[in-house]
Amino acid sequence: MEIELSKGGRFNLSQEAPNLKKVAIGLGWQVNQGGQAYDIDASVFMLGADGKIPDEKYFVFYNNLRSLDGSLEHSGDNRTGEGNGDDETIYVDLAKVNPAIQEIVFVVTIHQGQEKNQNFSQIKNAFIKIYNRESNNSLARYNLREAFSQETALEFGRLYKKDNQWRFQAVGEGYSSGLQSFVDKYIVETKQEQKKEDEKENYKTQAKIALDKKLEQQAPHIFNLAKTADISLQKVNLTNHQAKVALCLDISGSMGSLYSSGKIQRFAEKILALGCRFDDNASIDIFLFGAKAHHVGEMTIENFQSFIQNLLKQYPLEGGTYYGQAMNMIRNFYFPNFKKSSQNNPGSLNKPVYVMFVTDGATSDESQTQQYLKESSYEPIFWQFMAIGKSRKDVKSKGILGWFSQAITSDFSFLERLDEISDRYLDNSDFFSLEDPENIADRELYDLLMTEYPNWVKLAKAKNILQ
Repeated sequence: MEIELSKGGRFNLSQEAPNLKKVAIGLGWQVNQGGQAYDIDASVFMLGADGKIPDEKYFVFYNNLRSLDGSLEHSGDNRTGEGNGDDETIYVDLAKVNPAIQEIVFVVTIHQGQEKNQNFSQIKNAFIKIYNRESNNSLARYNLREAFSQETALEFGRLYKKDNQWRFQAVGEGYSSGLQSFVDKYIVETKQEQKKEDEKENYKTQAKIALDKKLEQQAPHIFNLAKTADISLQKVNLTNHQAKVALCLDISGSMGSLYSSGKIQRFAEKILALGCRFDDNASIDIFLFGAKAHHVGEMTIENFQSFIQNLLKQYPLEGGTYYGQAMNMIRNFYFPNFKKSSQNNPGSLNKPVYVMFVTDGATSDESQTQQYLKESSYEPIFWQFMAIGKSRKDVKSKGILGWFSQAITSDFSFLERLDEISDRYLDNSDFFSLEDPENIADRELYDLLMTEYPNWVKLAKAKNILQ
């Protein structure tokens, strides 16, 4: 039995016909005799929970007769409005509706109504009904009885989900801006947001071009390294990725020859090149650790030459190695408001921190280091540990001799265990070792630096650590 609805009336489709999946929405109208020819169109907006269409193909009308998910089809444009039956019909398969769609809005508009000075005052006997598509039995009907004058668009009714049940509501609201009324309401904001994103991407592109010109002129060596890093980033789809980059360096006494030979300076330049790709500021933050931890400022394309040599004049090598002190300093520097070991942190961030952590010896605060690594698994920070010396994870030890060397050598057993540590919210670290940081090609180094980080970025976004 057909239920007649008044304006604002509702009908619980899932309750009245629980097994019904295929329905049709019929819309009809008549134009007063003696007037101009009216071109009246029915259109449909399929909305997400935010009240916007998730894709333009969820706007179904005479130029797009099928929704993106295939659940909704439009019968096509009827330009006359003649006869007493349905003028246009919308077919809906509720079983196929994208779960993201929470509301389906049915509207009727007068094509070029404002230009032709036409409005709904000349429209009579307008109705919307919902019926069983298979039996053609009408379930509910709304006859438009409201008097309109200047309106050229009408939101006739809507299907919507509530408590996982489909319901129908007779709306009957008039608008004076034609179809544009609904485009502004349901689509234009989406386009504006896309425009903002496009402008943002264009800004990033322009900033990258300007930075490359600056690098080529002021630091051609860093520019060449950055182009090598680009290849590795392209492989893992991080070309436009943004992150802060920190370099944390061991200044214990055993590192002396690595500093005096210039190997640490040259390695730092390679990390600076990565920073030029991840950060528009073209800089990396430098932290040191030995017996104590130190934050010493930024390495930039203006000051990178002899940066490490000058640094050691102010911070001479120390006796002792404490990873934990440096890790805690870095965390407090970037995320002073994060609660330790808590998922209830103040929102996700859109720019993570990539820490290049370099050492040649074991730490004296293993338990503290483990604790900080676990706590920071809730934070948008990734730790890339690199040991200088022989270990089972020496990436350049290959072949039988390399295998034998690995089997008998493990100077970095703690770092190896740290890389596999459990009880973390997210696996937030990676580890490899090199007997000599200059015994690896730049291309291979950048590939190594991107071994685990891209997957961490994906998981961090999935767990709302990153936006």
